[in-house]
Amino acid sequence: MRIIETERIIDAVKRLCIEANRNLPSDVQACIRNARTTETWHIAQDVLDKIIANFELAETRRVPICQDTGMACVFVEIGQDLHITGDIYAAIDEGVRQGYREGCLRTSVVGDPLNRVNTGDNTPAMVYIDFIEGDRLHITVAPKGFGSENMSQIKMLRPSDGIEGVMDFVVSVVEAAGPNPCPPIVVGVGIGGTFDKVALLAKKALLRPLDAPNPKPFYEELEKKLLNRINALGIGPQGFGGGITALRVGVETMPTHIAGLPCAVNINCHVARHAMEIL
Repeated sequence: MRIIETERIIDAVKRLCIEANRNLPSDVQACIRNARTTETWHIAQDVLDKIIANFELAETRRVPICQDTGMACVFVEIGQDLHITGDIYAAIDEGVRQGYREGCLRTSVVGDPLNRVNTGDNTPAMVYIDFIEGDRLHITVAPKGFGSENMSQIKMLRPSDGIEGVMDFVVSVVEAAGPNPCPPIVVGVGIGGTFDKVALLAKKALLRPLDAPNPKPFYEELEKKLLNRINALGIGPQGFGGGITALRVGVETMPTHIAGLPCAVNINCHVARHAMEIL
């Protein structure tokens, strides 16, 4: 049985909060650069040039890519042969607290959804835990801004709606969002499970590298069809029109009830931030 101290978790989460907010993952950068080469509308080209300049400046000057440094979504995979000393939830929150303070990142969390008093340190984090084989700890920090989060939706479709119903819903969510989530966007789609599980599937779909195809050919083809339909909307970068409204559509699925077809759409802006470390 391998043992890991919570102090290591605190340090890792602190680093990941800062890194994710300053450095756009290489796969996201490459996808945006590729979008610039394929975009033909001159206004959209200019917008993409500014987006590229922005994430390059953020990395070189060590400042946040976006002023909305997000709510800290922390995905943890714990090896079954690993023992963690102390409270992992408290350790993650302390890591977020230190990371947002030391990184000079904006604190955006209110302690109560209606009384709306800022907690002052961007805690608590939204923590999602899964258990895996082995004795390692995988931590992924994905700060989620709410310009895009607010555009996300969930719908309990009927089984008879089928694949066309799913596609129509996903496209309608993006169309309704328009320029609000700062396109070109990344679209996470969850299909199956229950009301709560399908939303988590959609959020997890945003973590897959943009250059990694769906391992299931059927869903890889669905992702391509959805991307084509979304880009045909003509919303374009920052809503100024053009052929690139979305960079990628990711689909995650799980079994569901015979009477249901849950579907969730979690939208991310072009700043598809996440950073991962294995302890």
